Amino acid sequence: MDYGKHLNLHTIIMLRDVIRKWWQVELAFADRHGVVHEWQRGEVSPPPNAFCRAALTSKEGLRRCGQSVRVLNEKFKANKKVRRSLIHDCHLNFSIVGAPLYIANEYEGFLFVEGFARQPLDAREADVLKSKVRQFAPQHVALDGWSEQVPVLDGAELSKLSDLLECAANEIANHEAAEASRQEDGTPGSSRELSDRYRFEKIIGRSGPMMEVFRLMEKVANSDSTVLINGESGTGKELVARAIHLSGPRAQQPFVVQNCSAFNDNLLESALFGHTRGAFTGALRDKKGLFEVADSGTFFLDEVGDMSAALQVKLLRVLQEGTFLPVGGTQLKEVNVRVIAATHKDLSELVKRGEFREDLYYRINVIRVQLPPLRERRDDMPVLIDHFLRKHHREGQRARGLDAEALAILGAYAWPGNIRELENEIERLLVLGGDLETIPAELISSRIRDAVLPGGGPFISPRAHGKLHEAVEALEREMIQQGLMRTRYNKSRLARELGISRSNLILKISRYGLDKGLPEDEAEMGDA
Repeated sequence: MDYGKHLNLHTIIMLRDVIRKWWQVELAFADRHGVVHEWQRGEVSPPPNAFCRAALTSKEGLRRCGQSVRVLNEKFKANKKVRRSLIHDCHLNFSIVGAPLYIANEYEGFLFVEGFARQPLDAREADVLKSKVRQFAPQHVALDGWSEQVPVLDGAELSKLSDLLECAANEIANHEAAEASRQEDGTPGSSRELSDRYRFEKIIGRSGPMMEVFRLMEKVANSDSTVLINGESGTGKELVARAIHLSGPRAQQPFVVQNCSAFNDNLLESALFGHTRGAFTGALRDKKGLFEVADSGTFFLDEVGDMSAALQVKLLRVLQEGTFLPVGGTQLKEVNVRVIAATHKDLSELVKRGEFREDLYYRINVIRVQLPPLRERRDDMPVLIDHFLRKHHREGQRARGLDAEALAILGAYAWPGNIRELENEIERLLVLGGDLETIPAELISSRIRDAVLPGGGPFISPRAHGKLHEAVEALEREMIQQGLMRTRYNKSRLARELGISRSNLILKISRYGLDKGLPEDEAEMGDA
């Protein structure tokens, strides 16, 4: 069972976000043997509960947490008629609630949330808990105040959480059933496979900025409103547009794409609106325009900021009245098309300079989706690299990953070409280093190495060995530590620079122990 792909299901992404927001706890998966693969790989999302954080980041604590999870797994396996959530108390006397996952009536594991109390801790319970944590927490760590951070879920809240977990398990089961059905009935290149490829969950990203994009996409998908997608080159504007189309009521209708910078004015006008026979030299017959082809569906106009003033007028008429006139034609044609426009330019600035019509700007800017550049969503780098390694891996290639120095260099690069540039680089590395077990930093493109290593000097990596998550975590810790010093511990400013939320930054600072020795008054001044 590939739990990694389930993490990218849109429902699961939204569920994790809701659970974090409402109860300050983390969603996790355990397989049919009770193994939490994320924990084994060291990919532990630091929970607000500091006791759990101390346990999950120590070898002995992680072993005991794993034992607690396996106890709940044995309860599910002992009675396979149970399809509702069960609760179990862990080795720290916190609660674990899990919902079983059945695929084709076979038990595949469970979704769970752990690390919360069912009532506030009293002084005696807090002292007992501290004594337990002392067995594996570093001796210099002060435990004062930790008990106040423990999430508390009473009976009503626990019931709500259980319902959400069961809903998520059903969603995964339905997704797997649909996948199996497509494999049995679908043919390569079918519209159903295309739809599957571009659904929300196929957009890779779990960072805060991408969660905001997913939330907005969810809201706009079922409307007919015009959407403007802003983003730098390579951020995935067409991918987002396809996902919006295929998640809405027009999903079974055409999705037509035209890049407005690809043709000169005359060719673009003919492509968009069609032409009649004899309209110009070479027009030997009537030809439909793309707006007519997209009738009842969605038209994605990429780089709309490059459209000429004359074509902007014709586009405005289509948006306002649903009519257009083919080149050389005398009769208006009517269409019912949803327009999704995209640009890497700032259209408001173009309006100020008189290069883009103000009335058209307001007509296409009904709903605006801002796609973050890769440098503002560095939390997604590990999963993106892993995704592209698997996507471009070919039979006979040995490479399964990049060495720590290569990962550190990629993590430090600004990625002006964004996701497209990253994918191209990973594909190139697999071609050049596919016969190696681990791809070394020496094979990284010179433009990336020169940008990260000015003067060609060696890269001083915080970690020169280990696995992907270890290298990324070491780099992340180094970036946060240097950023704190650079901003004089202004966490709000540093969070903006790193492209993560302030609360997420605070969790990471605590996780890496970077808050040790920071005077309280300096911390307060830094955030002023």
